[in-house]
Amino acid sequence: MSNLYDELAWRGLVYDATEGLADVLAKECVTAYIGFDPTASSLHVGSLLQMMTLARLQRFGHSPIAIAGGGTGMIGDPGGKSMERVLLSREQIDENVAGIEPQLSKFLQFDGVPNPARIVNNADWLGAIDVLSFLRDTGKHFTVNYMLQKESVSRRLESEEGISYTEFSYLVLQALDFLQLFDRYGCVLQIGGSDQWGNITAGIDLIRKLRGKKAHGLVSPLVMTAAGVKFGKTEAGTVWLDPERTSPFKFYQFWLNTDDRDVVAYLKYFTFLDRPTIDALEVVTKRVPEKREAQRVLAREVTELLHGRDHVARAEHASSVLFGEDIVTLGADAVLAVFEDVPSTELSAAEFAGEGLGMIDLLARVRLAPSKGEARRLVQSGGIYVNNRRVSDPQARLTSEQAIGGRLFVVRKGQKQNHLVRIVA
Repeated sequence: MSNLYDELAWRGLVYDATEGLADVLAKECVTAYIGFDPTASSLHVGSLLQMMTLARLQRFGHSPIAIAGGGTGMIGDPGGKSMERVLLSREQIDENVAGIEPQLSKFLQFDGVPNPARIVNNADWLGAIDVLSFLRDTGKHFTVNYMLQKESVSRRLESEEGISYTEFSYLVLQALDFLQLFDRYGCVLQIGGSDQWGNITAGIDLIRKLRGKKAHGLVSPLVMTAAGVKFGKTEAGTVWLDPERTSPFKFYQFWLNTDDRDVVAYLKYFTFLDRPTIDALEVVTKRVPEKREAQRVLAREVTELLHGRDHVARAEHASSVLFGEDIVTLGADAVLAVFEDVPSTELSAAEFAGEGLGMIDLLARVRLAPSKGEARRLVQSGGIYVNNRRVSDPQARLTSEQAIGGRLFVVRKGQKQNHLVRIVA
């Protein structure tokens, strides 16, 4: 691609932009920023889109700034929320900022390049402003009518909860961020999700009024799955970037499980793969979707970016073992880590002593079959697996010696319905 704007456009990452931005990015090297809310001590996969955008910006010769919102985090962005956020303490926010800064560092280069990245904390300037100076020097440039027109505000006004003056002021604080970055670093572009357009244009207006200069904004679409669910939300909860919260293996599995309808878009959004490579994977997905080649490439690329090549190799090895007949070699703890969100039933070790527990009885006990008759039919039809091995004999019995680590069975009905049986003393 000849410039950043064209690159973002073919990847489907331009939802809206200020007039003339495409020409600016084609002719100049600019400084741009994206803000990240320190609502937790780790970012999650929902932040990856903007992290990748900053990285792409740097690769095209522009200078990226990531704001860790230690100041605005004290208030909370009302955008996309139906009710007031729970306010965090200053100590919590400082701890969260410290947690997300190393994650941002994995995607950006801070030295050895002519356009090094910066991570800044807006608490450095917002925390130093007294309320009278803020109202006099910044607040006077925003009419209430102007602020009421912003979607993040108008939606909250329509809700039962309404909006507090605290969150109402968020738009002005973010506008001040843009002005500060313009003054300190010559930053002329703010990037964000489409829900940030109102906040971004407020900063553009403030720079025009106070400095007489033109600044720009660009927003990407909010990512939804083909099933209509907000990206990054799973039945098991949030997918974190912190390996202590979401293991590299589970992170890898999250991407591996991408719907065929989403995988090409995700390859564009979350990898640096070029257009011919992604086009070829799209063809493979349409011709032989069962091979899930695009999903494997997606999982490999994103996991390597965040966790490194070694963790990719481990995740791929664990996947091949986990869904193969040698699952017992993983050990009980490893299997439990992978299947921690799978339904489970605890059964007494005494039931697996001697001749063991009958297969039909087990299926009925854990409710993988509504009756013993249905359990028998499932076994005879080849639809039941124990530790990834098909069980076809309805007279089969399970003993503790057959369990993974002597304490765990993975029982599967069909191809996807797993159930853990935990043997307890």
